Amino acid sequence: MNIQGVLFDLDGTLLDTALDLGAAANRALARYGYPPLSDAHAYQYSSHGSRGLLQAALGQHFERTDHTPLKDALLNAYMADLCVHTKPYDGIAELVAGLDTRKLPWGIVTNKPGWLTDPLLSQLPLFAGSQVNVSGDTYEVAKPHPKPLLAAAERLSVDPGTILYVGDAERDMEAARAAGMIGCVALWGYLRREDTPMEWPAHWFCQTPRELVTMLGFNE
Repeated sequence: MNIQGVLFDLDGTLLDTALDLGAAANRALARYGYPPLSDAHAYQYSSHGSRGLLQAALGQHFERTDHTPLKDALLNAYMADLCVHTKPYDGIAELVAGLDTRKLPWGIVTNKPGWLTDPLLSQLPLFAGSQVNVSGDTYEVAKPHPKPLLAAAERLSVDPGTILYVGDAERDMEAARAAGMIGCVALWGYLRREDTPMEWPAHWFCQTPRELVTMLGFNE
């Protein structure tokens, strides 16, 4: 495939943020008298943000609970400790180096709100070469709507049809398809037991970032 640019989801794709998100969720849950989430649940549901984490914690009671205070407490706790255990996945440094060396334009499109995305990325110099960072509140719509991806492509000055979009959620692949991009499922990400990623509308499926490095030909 003629790939002229690459866009990435953030949580569960470039960064392993689950332990910090899970810790924030547990501080919020404890404040309101709920039992904690396990690390295993944090890894399964972190890709679905604060709502996904709280749904996992509250289960069948989620829809009957006013979870706005819980969500606010979670987000405030997370903002206070954004990058304690968070780290890039193994192989991401090589992937970014390959993009930078080959001068392939790349960027980040996440549903994480900008007031969390921007300070988090500022603590991670590895991603300083990103040429566009689109957050979940940059536009009036977020993934799976294609607008954030298409806007990122425009800012990169790259034809959407030649952009690889890498993400670990079904909405990522739906957004990529709607934007006419090449979808790649990050199978190393935050997949739930009920997810069926091999059935998602994607072109590539990679078990690890290093496999993606190889598929892009950066080892040659």
